[in-house]
Amino acid sequence: MTLTPQRPVLAPPVLDHARFADAPAVVTGDRILSHEDLAGLVAERARSWGSDRRLVLVEGANDLDAVVAYLAALQHGHVALVVPDDRAAQRDAIVAAYDPDVVCAAGSPDDVRRTTSAHDLHPDLALLLSTSGTTGSPKLVRLSRDNVASNAAAIADYLALTPADRAITALPLHYCYGLSVLHSHLVAGASVVLTDLSVVDECFWDLAARAGATTLAGVPHTFDLLATSGFEERDLPTLRQVTQAGGRLAPDAVRRWSSLGRSRGWDLVVMYGATEATARMAYLPPHLTTDHPGSIGVAIPGGRLRLDEGVDERAGVGELVYSGPNVMLGYAHSPADLGRGREVDELRTGDLAREVDGLFEVVGRLNRRGKVFGLRLDLDALERHLQAEVDRRARVVATDRAVHVFLGSGRGTAAARALTADQCGLPAHAVQVTVLPQVPLTGSGKADYAALALLADEAETPSAGPDGSVRAAFTRVLGRPDARDSDSFVGLGGDSLSYVELATRLADVLGGAAPAGWHTLNIGELELLASTTATEGGDEPRRWARLDTTVALRALAILFVVTSHVDLLHLEGGAHLLLALAGYNFARFQLSSPGGARDRLRHGLSGLAQLLVPSVLWVGAVALVLGSYDLTTALFVRELVNDTEWDDQWQLWFLESLVWITAAALALTCVPALHRLERRTPFRFALTLLAVAAVARFAEVGLRAGPTQRYTTLVVAFFFVLGWLGARADTTRRRWLVSALAAALTIGFFGQPHREAIVLGGFLLMLWLPTVRVPAWAARAAGVLAGASLFIYLTHWQVYPPLEDAGHQWLALAASIAVGIAYGRVVRPLHKAVGRAVLGSR
Repeated sequence: MTLTPQRPVLAPPVLDHARFADAPAVVTGDRILSHEDLAGLVAERARSWGSDRRLVLVEGANDLDAVVAYLAALQHGHVALVVPDDRAAQRDAIVAAYDPDVVCAAGSPDDVRRTTSAHDLHPDLALLLSTSGTTGSPKLVRLSRDNVASNAAAIADYLALTPADRAITALPLHYCYGLSVLHSHLVAGASVVLTDLSVVDECFWDLAARAGATTLAGVPHTFDLLATSGFEERDLPTLRQVTQAGGRLAPDAVRRWSSLGRSRGWDLVVMYGATEATARMAYLPPHLTTDHPGSIGVAIPGGRLRLDEGVDERAGVGELVYSGPNVMLGYAHSPADLGRGREVDELRTGDLAREVDGLFEVVGRLNRRGKVFGLRLDLDALERHLQAEVDRRARVVATDRAVHVFLGSGRGTAAARALTADQCGLPAHAVQVTVLPQVPLTGSGKADYAALALLADEAETPSAGPDGSVRAAFTRVLGRPDARDSDSFVGLGGDSLSYVELATRLADVLGGAAPAGWHTLNIGELELLASTTATEGGDEPRRWARLDTTVALRALAILFVVTSHVDLLHLEGGAHLLLALAGYNFARFQLSSPGGARDRLRHGLSGLAQLLVPSVLWVGAVALVLGSYDLTTALFVRELVNDTEWDDQWQLWFLESLVWITAAALALTCVPALHRLERRTPFRFALTLLAVAAVARFAEVGLRAGPTQRYTTLVVAFFFVLGWLGARADTTRRRWLVSALAAALTIGFFGQPHREAIVLGGFLLMLWLPTVRVPAWAARAAGVLAGASLFIYLTHWQVYPPLEDAGHQWLALAASIAVGIAYGRVVRPLHKAVGRAVLGSR
C-alpha cells in the first residue's frame, strides 16, 4: 500500500508550558520537573519518532515515561491512543485492530514501526480513548485538540486551579477522569504528583503530605477505600479540594464527605461527565452539596445542558443532552474511521434527568444502560444474548453493585452467570441470578423493569459468597464474613499462618498460584482475576503449579528441623531460616497494613496473639502433665533466668526469640514518629535496623556464635531484620545489596558450612525467586506443611524421642508431622478467634 505522509498539524500546543517555565509541573520520586523541563523531555521524545504525523499507542501508566510519551503525541501533532498499562490482552487487541505506527509500552523502548503513518488521520484528531465499558473492544472515542484544550481550561476554571495547586494521581491516566486531572493542572501551570500507590497504602499519604498535594480525585469506589483507610483522621493541611466523578455517589455520602471536608478545610466537588465529552460536562458548586446532594449541578464553563422531554412520559423528566466545545468528533470502530471529521454536535447522554432550582439531577437511564464497578453496560444487548443462548424469558437490570439476571427456571443459572460476567467484564460475584417464573408486567403488557429493580434491591443482602469464591476463602481462613470488596489480606489483619492457608485456597479458586503481591490486592480485584481465569482456563486438572517461594521454604525448613532432630539427616539451619522468613512476612503483612500507627498496632498484636496463645496452651499443658518444661519456658522468659548449658528448657528458643523480636519490632514501628519515618523510607529504615542488630550480634559473640549463643534472642535478631530488609528491597540494586549483606552476616556465624548454606541459600531464593514451579501435589503438600509449621515445631519435641530411641527414625518423622498438623487443626478455630478479638470490629 502507499503510505501518505501525515505532517503535524500547524497549531499551538494544547498545553502552553512556555507560560509557566520555572513552575513545577511533575513530581516523580525525589525529582521535580518544571514545565520547561517537561517540555524539553516531551520534545526530545517526539523528535525520536521523526517528523511525520502518526498514530501513537501509549500505555497510560502513572509514571514519567508514560506521561512524556503521551504529551509527545498530544503536543506535537500526532494522534495518541491511550490504553491501560497492566492489561496486555487489551493492548494486543487494540494493536491488532488499529495497527498503530508507534507503540510506547510500559518498561520497553518505543517501537517505531514505520517512518510515516499507515492511516489517513483527520487534521482535527488528537486523542483516542476507550469508553469505560468497552474494555478490549475496538470501539474508541475520537477527540480533537479543541476538545482536550477546552475541557482542560473549563475544569481549571471552575476548580480555580493556579500554579500553586498540585494533584496526586489516585486514578489511572488511561481513564478519561485521570487524564483530565493531568490536562487541567498542566494547562493552569499547576503540577501533578505521579504515583501508582493505592489510597489504602500509607505510603500514598506520606507522599501526598510530603509533596503538598492540594487536589485528590476519586470515583465512588475510591471513597469506599477512603472510608476504611483512616482518611477521616488524617492531617492534610495542604489539601483544598476533593473531586468526585465516575459514577453516582449516594446523597448521604455526598453530605457526609462534604461535611468532613468543611471541618478539615477542603471542598468536595461532585462532577458529572463521560469520555464522549472528553471528561466533564457538569459540576456541583461545593456550597450546594448540603442542600442538593443528589444533583450533578450546572454545566461547565462553555457548555450547555438541556432536557429532551419527548423521551419520557413524566412531566419535567427528559434525556439529558449536552453541547459544548468538548463534545467528541464521533466514534471509531476501525482504522478507516480515523480520517472522519466531526459527526456529533451534541451528546445525548442516555441519562434521564430533571431540573430543580436551576440544577440538574439524574433520575434514571434511557435505553437501559447501566454502570457497575465503573463499567458502562448495555443491558438490552446483554438481555438479547441471554435470551438467545440461555433462556428466552431472561430479563436483566443493574444496580450500582451488581447485574441482576432473572430467569424462568433454574436450569440456566450457571450459564447465565458465566455469560453475563464474560460479556460485561465483571467478577462472578457481581452477577446475581434469580429464578422468577413469571416476569412482572406493566399495564401495556411490557416487562416491568421498575418492579424488577425493586426485586434486585431486595436481593442485595450481605452474604459470604459461594463456597468456591475468593470471598468464601477469605471468610473461611480469616473468619471475616464482614469482608468487603475493598478489603485486602493485609487490611484484614492477615498473618503468616493464614497467608499460607489462604494462598493455597486461592490457588484452587484462581486455577493456579495466586499472583505476586496478592496479599495487597482487594477481594474485588481477586474476584475479577478469578472470573477471568475461570473463563480462560477450562476445567482440566492442573499437573503443575506455581508455589510461593516463602511457602516452599517454610515447608522445607520445618522438615529440616524435624529431620535433624530425629537423626535422619544433618540439615541444621531450618529454624534460623524460619526467623528470616518471619521478618520477611512481618514487613509484608503487619507493616503493610493500611491506616495509621494505631491500626498497625492492632494488626501486629493480632498476629502476636495468634502466635502466643496456641504455644502457651501446648507448653503449659506439657509443663503440667509431663513436667519437662518449667514456668519460665511456658511464659517465654526462659532466657532471662536460664543458664548457658543446654537442657530441655532451650528446646523452644526459636519461639521465644520470635515472640520477643516481633514484639520489639512492633513497639518500635508503632511509635508515631518512627511509624511515619518507616512509611516514608521503608528500605532505609530496615537497613538502619539491620546495622543495629548486626552491631549487637558482633558485640555479643563476634564473628562466630557459640553452641548456645546461636540460639539467644539478641544474637539471632539480625536474621529477622535481614528478612524484613529483603521484603523492602524493591529494586534489583537493593536486592544485590541485601544479598551481599546476607552473605557477610551468615557466612562464619555457625562455623558449619552446610548450615550456613541452608540459611543463606534459602534466604536468597526468597529474595530473588517469588514462585517456584512444582507438581500440583507437591504444592498442596507444601501448603499443609507450611501452614502447620508452628504446630509441628511446638509438638515434635514430645513426639519423636521415644520413637527415635527405639530406632524408628522415619516413624518419628512421620508421627511428628502428623501430630503437629492435627494440633493445628484442633486449635485453628481458637487461633482465628483470638485474632478477631484483638482486631475488634471495624
